[in-house]
Amino acid sequence: MLKAYILDNQAVARNLLGTVLTNGGHEVIGDGNNSPSNIARMVKLQPQIICVDIGEPDQAGLALLDSLRNHLPKSLVFLVSAKMDAEVIKEAQNRGVVGFIVKPFNAVAVLMSIRNTVLRIASKSRAKQKTTEEVSPSADEAAKPEANPEASSE
Repeated sequence: MLKAYILDNQAVARNLLGTVLTNGGHEVIGDGNNSPSNIARMVKLQPQIICVDIGEPDQAGLALLDSLRNHLPKSLVFLVSAKMDAEVIKEAQNRGVVGFIVKPFNAVAVLMSIRNTVLRIASKSRAKQKTTEEVSPSADEAAKPEANPEASSE
């Protein structure tokens, strides 16, 4: 179960998405409009996922994504919108968005988007960790003395 916060200027959309997330086993720890006071509240609550509708993908909406990334770097940000094109998706990804939720909400699609994104990020993290472990020896291996085959031949 992930802790979620919903940012959307439309109360009906927040309530619908909150119901979908709750029924899907997630805990909605807060919701609100796209105001600075809600960002301060999120910093205090530390949600694991943030579902945000930035409204129009203009400079103010994109600046909101930057602010979320700066204040909550560990949270997974999902962009919620009724209109997404390739340019908006690319710009959102460049600003730290990891997943997308399309309006009107389809409960199965919303939950699958979150689940698949979390699994993809976890898989990448495990692969990165495995690569790091293969490149640098563990502390135990580094502490072992090297075997000298010539010394033991006597």
